[in-house]
Amino acid sequence: MDFPKNIGKYELLEFLGGGMSHVFRARDSVIGRTVALKILTEQGCADQDVRSRFLLEARMAGNLAHDNVIRIYEFGEDEQQRPYMVMEFLQGEDLRQAMRGGRTGDLQQKLRTALEIAKALGYIHTQSIIHRDIKPENVHIATTGVVKLMDFGIAKSEGLSLTKAGFVLGTPYYMAPEQVRGENVTPQVDVYAFGILLFELITGTKPIQGDDITQIFYKIMNEPLNEEPLVQAGAPAAVIGLIRACCAKAPEQRPAGFGPVCAELQRLTGGAETRPSPAAVPAATEAARPSRKGLWLGIAAAVVMVAVAGGGYWAMRPSAPKLAAALATPTGEMLLVPDGPFQFGPNKETISLPAFYIDKTEVTNLAYMKFCNATKYTLPEGFRMDQPEQPVTNITFAEAEAFAKWAGKRLPTAREWEKAARGTDGRPYPWGANRDASRANVRDNPALGKGAIEVDSLPQGASQFGVLQTVGNVWEFVMEPKAPSAETASRFAQLLTPPPAENERWYTIRGGSFGEDLADNVMYDSTTVPERFRDASIGFRCAKDPAVAGGR
Repeated sequence: MDFPKNIGKYELLEFLGGGMSHVFRARDSVIGRTVALKILTEQGCADQDVRSRFLLEARMAGNLAHDNVIRIYEFGEDEQQRPYMVMEFLQGEDLRQAMRGGRTGDLQQKLRTALEIAKALGYIHTQSIIHRDIKPENVHIATTGVVKLMDFGIAKSEGLSLTKAGFVLGTPYYMAPEQVRGENVTPQVDVYAFGILLFELITGTKPIQGDDITQIFYKIMNEPLNEEPLVQAGAPAAVIGLIRACCAKAPEQRPAGFGPVCAELQRLTGGAETRPSPAAVPAATEAARPSRKGLWLGIAAAVVMVAVAGGGYWAMRPSAPKLAAALATPTGEMLLVPDGPFQFGPNKETISLPAFYIDKTEVTNLAYMKFCNATKYTLPEGFRMDQPEQPVTNITFAEAEAFAKWAGKRLPTAREWEKAARGTDGRPYPWGANRDASRANVRDNPALGKGAIEVDSLPQGASQFGVLQTVGNVWEFVMEPKAPSAETASRFAQLLTPPPAENERWYTIRGGSFGEDLADNVMYDSTTVPERFRDASIGFRCAKDPAVAGGR
């Protein structure tokens, strides 16, 4: 296929496919990042409905920031006024391909995959977005195992109604009864579709079959879920109960959003220690069946009516239990960073994150020594047993990740790290707006800056949430895979033996160290290092989700 060499600053490298829009693997020529560029074709541009949906998808997805949701970096128009969006380039396969190839793992792995999907859906609901097209093709499994929710082309947001006669919005097998009847949709349609997807993920078959759309819609609205394939697949009763609840005919009989769904999946995967209340996962109760007349009117409407999936949105979050302000763990105190918006990045973009806990300090030598004593890992080179309260350094990203898993925690995402360090108001330093190098262990602090110091030092440099030394002392690993710039790759090719391979993973480090001056961009700047790189100026701290708090 012939295609242009460049669109703006993006160099097009490979055509990946498409219909009304074309998708390319591309390279950002400014920062060297590999991206996916999706551009509407001339045929798509000529259809005002298609064009409107394309722009809607770009606007809605572009405002989302979650580890399990595909990231949209920017969107614009080329010289021919064709709209395009630039997305995170994902390597791996969609869930449908993984299912067909038998690469979805055992039951526990399938449930963990489902949990990541549920977290993504719960997050977009907090942003007043209903996906409306949950299916395996719209879930991506990265080569690293990370699950990403994709394709917001028919998602619904407040005040928007883009419909067209003859369109059925949503894939029929996954449509909820209220969608089929043409009623206004709520986030509960995503709960229903998630239940159908989980059934298919576990059994390898769709729970609803039909020779045509009329049969499919009849079964959706009238026939109870056939649980026998789940039993034959060896699904435990609790898993069957969760699927049964999600697939209830009436929206009010389903779990109230993805909070209780995530809680149950965390319990089933060993991530939570308490069962959800009986109200969280209701027993199966079939909704009253519609009259025969109403049924066929609903089917006819679903096939030909305008806006079969309806409108509506959800802006109210389910109430959540009050979370403790701090957690005491054997590997250090953790502090709560409440849910809600904060100002992120150099442009102070307002984004929202769910609540999480983060270590008050960087992980210490003492905590890391406990980890090594309990596992096969060895102490890093230059380890100072006589400095138990200094941050552990000279560890790789993989070793930091292994420690976090052992401790019942995880590494923070880049956005979590920045919110914990920067607070909610976009301040340039953890403590506020004044540049004061004496509050951090940095090179231009005349009293310090000669090496790492104890992690609980410098309380005057604490962030809004009480987190210590996010600036200076040692760089900190965050869970953000990121390709290096050409300059960075060249530098590490000289530092490492053997030099980094083309498929080697790179991660970002945040916050600077004792070896750098206090920078004006320290809250949002980052450096990229290979996964196997270790240095005396790099350490880490851990994070934890509230639902799994109280572990090791």
